Formats: sequence, C-alpha cells, structure tokens
Amino acid sequence: MAEPWKFLNSKILQSCRVFTLKKERYRSPHTGREHDFYLIDSSDWVNVIPLTPDGQVILVKQYRFGTKETSLEIPGGMLDERDTPVRAASRELLEETGYAGDEPILLGTVHPNPAIHTNRCHTYLIKNAVFKNPPKQDATEDIEVQSVPIAEIPQLIRDGKITHVLVIAAFYWYFSNKRSQGPRV
Repeated sequence: MAEPWKFLNSKILQSCRVFTLKKERYRSPHTGREHDFYLIDSSDWVNVIPLTPDGQVILVKQYRFGTKETSLEIPGGMLDERDTPVRAASRELLEETGYAGDEPILLGTVHPNPAIHTNRCHTYLIKNAVFKNPPKQDATEDIEVQSVPIAEIPQLIRDGKITHVLVIAAFYWYFSNKRSQGPRV
C-alpha cells in the first residue's frame, strides 16, 4: 500500500518568474532510505472554456517555446497573488481575448503532473461569452483569437490540432459534465 514519505527538508534551487525549482529530501516508509526529489512549484492555473450564445468556443492560438510550435488552446493562465480561481478565470478570458460572459462554472480540477508539479489546474465554463473590448495581453503574449463550433472540438483533438493536455482535460470535463448534467453545461 502506498504510504506518505517522511518529509526531511527543502532547498530552493532556482526562482523564476513563473515557477520555483526545489530539491526536497524524503525518507521512504518501507526502506528507511533517503532520496532527493526535484519539484516545480508554482501557483495554481486556470483554463476557461468560453461559449458564445450561438455555441462557438473561443480559442487562442499562440507560439509555445517548449514545443517551438503554435498551439491551439483555450484561454487560461496562472492565479495572481491573492487571486481566486474563479476570479482568475474571468480575468484571463478578458485579458487574452477581450471576451466576458456569465459567472464561471467550475467543471473540474486536475494535477498537471503530480510527480514533479505542486500545483493544480482548474477548468471553468463561461457561458454567453461576448466580445467586450480589445484584449490586454502580457508583453510575452502574441495571441490570435479564433472561434469554432463546440461540436468540432472532439475532431480537432482527434486530428491533432489541439494537443495541449490541459486543454484536452478541460474538454473532457466539459463533455462529461454536459452528458451527466444536461442543460446546465
């Protein structure tokens, strides 16, 4: 049976703008041996599925430096200090796309990679999304806003047009909640 390991100590190796790299030492509950683990510590993230009144989902296309390719995604980002996930969802949607809508509905939460990441990613649905004003993207963002019918999303995933795992997880939450809850989602 998997048991918690005993935490011994932690050391920050590098502090970056969006995460901190830490080395933590733990003792195995089974062998008593000590091991070092390297963790990426950052604030929680949010993803937003914005749906327009006519059933379009607002997507963002942007260059991603990790893959060195453009990526088709939903709006999202990190929680700011003293932010709540629900507030961050509305803020990220407006900043990245210029759209706003109804109060965000939490669809689900995932751990991006529990082996090395300490944070969570919260997925929200914002219905009745309409364009309000020009986006206010960060200096490091160069985002193209697109819209597609929500019914086309599964095919975009199957065709490899949407590959970001947290976006795929977000649509999993959307489609599974839609089936189980009917018109709410």
